[in-house]
Amino acid sequence: MQVLCAGAQIVGYGVAHPWMLHQPPVLDAFLRELPDHADCLHVHDVAVLRDHRGRKAVTSYMAAIAKLARAMNIGRLALVSVYGTETLWTRFGFRGVMPDAALGAKLRCYGATAKYMVCDLGVGVVG
Repeated sequence: MQVLCAGAQIVGYGVAHPWMLHQPPVLDAFLRELPDHADCLHVHDVAVLRDHRGRKAVTSYMAAIAKLARAMNIGRLALVSVYGTETLWTRFGFRGVMPDAALGAKLRCYGATAKYMVCDLGVGVVG
């Protein structure tokens, strides 16, 4: 977990963890353990106070997450976009993935508008 700041003020947080591509964690379930051979860093949650949205807090966080992934020799970031945020994530190099049956089933617990997205750090604009 990382705290997002504007100067000395905390304005949000971000949570990411090593995971397996195309296999998002089940929502509202404990992560009992992390995979031994993770092939992505899963951006699990990012929240910013309403008054600080659009002021680069997410940009700084995503640059830090991309740097962390590269240091771990992980070449991709993944997330589940909810609440119509896919436009935001596209700006960071994420692209939607057409879900197969298994991925589609997992996405249903995130809500009807959930979209699985991946950013290849070799070509993405993050960091």
